[in-house]
Amino acid sequence: MSTHFETQAIRNQTERSQFSEHSTPLYLTSSFVFDDAEDMRASFAEEKEKNLYSRFSNPNTTEFVDKMVAMEGAESGYAFATGMAAIFSTFGALLNAGDHVVSCRSVFGSTHTLFTKYLPKWNIETSYFKVGEVAAIESLIQPNTKILYAETPTNPAVDILDLALLGTIAKKHNLLLVIDNCFATPYLQNPIKFGADIVIHSATKLIDGQGRVLGGVAVGKADLIREIYLFSRNTGPAMSPFNAWVLSKSLETLSIRVEKHCENALKVATFLEGNPNINVVKYPFLKSHPQYEIAKKQMRLGGNIVAFEVKGGVEAGRNFLNNIKMCSLSANLGDTRSIVTHPASTTHGKLSEADRLEVGISDGLVRVSVGLEHVSDIINDLKQALESI
Repeated sequence: MSTHFETQAIRNQTERSQFSEHSTPLYLTSSFVFDDAEDMRASFAEEKEKNLYSRFSNPNTTEFVDKMVAMEGAESGYAFATGMAAIFSTFGALLNAGDHVVSCRSVFGSTHTLFTKYLPKWNIETSYFKVGEVAAIESLIQPNTKILYAETPTNPAVDILDLALLGTIAKKHNLLLVIDNCFATPYLQNPIKFGADIVIHSATKLIDGQGRVLGGVAVGKADLIREIYLFSRNTGPAMSPFNAWVLSKSLETLSIRVEKHCENALKVATFLEGNPNINVVKYPFLKSHPQYEIAKKQMRLGGNIVAFEVKGGVEAGRNFLNNIKMCSLSANLGDTRSIVTHPASTTHGKLSEADRLEVGISDGLVRVSVGLEHVSDIINDLKQALESI
């Protein structure tokens, strides 16, 4: 089998049935049957590999996971109902009461809530470092620190963290490095190459790519995934076979979709940099990005997310959204359709102003998930909305 990314995405398929189908069918079954009592006993004792129950495994979820494992260069993986289920289950499986996490402060809002509201219930505390203060990580590490966690690029300000540096720190202090790779996808970036032990994705985003289904996946070292699998087998956040089937099909076009997303996004970011109604534009492959050199080192292309700050604060941000005509106003991203979001009043609206500013979410920050429409139409829509604020 070729090791090329595109070939893995297309040719890594579930074994054909007696019907010799070319395209993998849906396995919409909650359970599976056994030949006899001994077959059933041996299967449940894990003396043989066999599907038992679709909460544990299913041919569709196995195919999707196998593709993601190959694409990320991992050993094993498990698929979840959502990206947040993947994040929570990873922490739930790998942490014990009294453990400690060091995380970048620039994380998705629900992840921040998990760290500050729910994990403390089990006496699990989190210490934060800022994107620009990576040197402070080692000062935050305690004897009970178990995990070093980060997103890169970050949501929503598309900051970049140096994966090689994080890998070095994690190895030095015997920590598990867990990376949310959602914005990059395995096509643009492979954190395991830089020392990550677990890589997490919200498959709802670019992996699906068309805003159809929810999903999440964690891949990484086999012994760690085994713990995550056992935790999830008993707590039930499994991906449905239908969603796995959709997502596996989506992976077949991931490379060409992401290439075009990135091409459009760079053109959009370049246009926005010259607009008089904007204070600053952030896109990893713009030379003006603070971590441009790091992005170029660890990413194939810059991704599909562009963040920019409109002049005039919250009101200007809302006016900008109200004047959008073609692009969608939605909380999702990574869709074929371009999506515009004002984080301060929506996705991160429950954070205090101080908390928002700490992670680079100013009142006027706008996040654009650049889609696959003709780039001139995307730019023209943003242009006319900016002229109206």
